[in-house]
Amino acid sequence: MASRFPILYIAEADPEDAVLSSGVLAYLVEAMPTASFTVVGSPVSAALFADTPRLDRRIVLEREGRLEWLSLWNQLRSTSWGLVVDMRGSALSGKLKRQKRAVRGEGEAGLHAVALAARVLQLDDVPAPRLFLSAETTAVVDALIPPGDGPILAVAPGADWMGKQWPPERFAKVAAALLAETGPMAGGRLMIVGDDSDRDAAHTVRFAVKRDRVIELQGRLTPLQTAAALRRATLYLGGDSLWTHLAGAVGTPVVAAFGPSDEAERGPWGGIAVRGPRTVDEFRKIDPHLNQAILHMNNLPAERVLKAATRLLAERA
Repeated sequence: MASRFPILYIAEADPEDAVLSSGVLAYLVEAMPTASFTVVGSPVSAALFADTPRLDRRIVLEREGRLEWLSLWNQLRSTSWGLVVDMRGSALSGKLKRQKRAVRGEGEAGLHAVALAARVLQLDDVPAPRLFLSAETTAVVDALIPPGDGPILAVAPGADWMGKQWPPERFAKVAAALLAETGPMAGGRLMIVGDDSDRDAAHTVRFAVKRDRVIELQGRLTPLQTAAALRRATLYLGGDSLWTHLAGAVGTPVVAAFGPSDEAERGPWGGIAVRGPRTVDEFRKIDPHLNQAILHMNNLPAERVLKAATRLLAERA
């Protein structure tokens, strides 16, 4: 039965941005129990919202060309929307029939992306990123994680740019210390997540513990399924990546290695960002557009990340 209050949510094309803003949609789901939802996104970002309650439809923009937006207009124009939430600031949302329209504004220096998203609905309390997970999504993941006792340490060693890549042997060093017999996660297992392209880095990390204590999931899950897997973890280690924000969106404690990225604007919400001696401005002097083939993260020692992880585990104990 159709809802009396249809809401259109136009998500960002970039999946990291979409996860950081996801608390806005989650807020609407809980605050408006009579509403139904249509979500528009890119092939990756739209898939993140597949398990949203009362979801009428997901519309995927395969590309960002004029014809694709015209096709989207034809799919949306016949509906009288109760609310249109446009996280892209598109011209299309202003032409649709609706009672109300909320549009994301431009970024602001020093303002976190999560707080910026909350301004779309003029919310006083900033909703944390949150993704909904169905029983079906969870079941797929549970079938891939062997039964076992003890904590699970999740590690995502990959990054979409080499400048944000922390050396995988340092992830391995931290994981080995946490999971050692005398470590704070003694007796636990190591779960590795990420893209198929992260296999080389994952291969290095897996040697942190014995083979029977490793759960290798990189390249085997969709991002939403990865979020379901990360919900099983006691602690997550990663960098500035989609996987880090997915962990935060399911409530897993996060420690992330940062360097050329500004954690004030894109750090793990509710988690810990650990960086080396250089500031973001210092990285920009070396690499003004932050796009060069430079290993920026080599100056962050493993000991600093281990100390942050140990402290976070103690606080959560």
